[in-house]
Amino acid sequence: MATAQTPSSAAAAAANSPTLLILAGKRDGKLDPLAEKAGVSHKCRVPIQGKPLLQWVLEAAGEAWPDNLIIISIHDPEVIADLPAVVALKKAGRLTICEAQAGIVESVEAAVAESGNRFPLLITTGDNVLATPESLREIHDHGIATGSGAVLAVARREDILAAHPEGQRKFYEFRDVAIANCNAYWLGNAHAMRAAEAFRQGGQFIKTRGRIAQAFGILNLIRFKLGWWSLDQIMGTLSRRFGVKITAHVYDDGAYAVDVDNQRTYDVCEELLAKRKL
Repeated sequence: MATAQTPSSAAAAAANSPTLLILAGKRDGKLDPLAEKAGVSHKCRVPIQGKPLLQWVLEAAGEAWPDNLIIISIHDPEVIADLPAVVALKKAGRLTICEAQAGIVESVEAAVAESGNRFPLLITTGDNVLATPESLREIHDHGIATGSGAVLAVARREDILAAHPEGQRKFYEFRDVAIANCNAYWLGNAHAMRAAEAFRQGGQFIKTRGRIAQAFGILNLIRFKLGWWSLDQIMGTLSRRFGVKITAHVYDDGAYAVDVDNQRTYDVCEELLAKRKL
């Protein structure tokens, strides 16, 4: 449930609210296996606990701030035109739909142009069904409080496994902590778009040696594989590499690191959503 706001605090939040971008396109233009199983053309239309994935995300996004701009990046806008949250947010003048592009960064760039270059920009995905108004506000508040140019949302392994033992199976191992990302990213200004270049060839780059070497250099690849970095050190390395202050926001609730990637995580999300209803 969203935290109640007084009229004065609501006005302050509106003045300081981010543009919120939801990436809901088809990866590589291909039909997702979950979408195929559900008989829908886009994964964001796959039903879970009685609602399409995107409906869950939009409900959280719509409640996070009173009147900020929300952008959906998708290949075919007609696919989502009838979703209750889409209809309501359009009626309120808060929703823009932008055509998804070939890659993640290209889609973000197109959405930024569509918004009239509004920043800060908070980015999440159309399958991030466990996002809440509070989790979205947390990453924005972290970015503002730390003066960051970019923020990555992550959760610790122990918190993720406490939320659900099957929540994640792979983690990024650092010297001081093991983490997984939470599919939420924050950019403070246009200059911070430089940090998005690490994702030019797609997300999850840190799992692929060639992408780490290309983005950060071969010595940093060696440091990463040997576990020499702490989380703060890798954020510092990223910051220097892209000329942008990049920080990590660590969620205490490990459920935020689980989104609908496959049948296993679909089942986990369905279980966690059901528990929230109790």
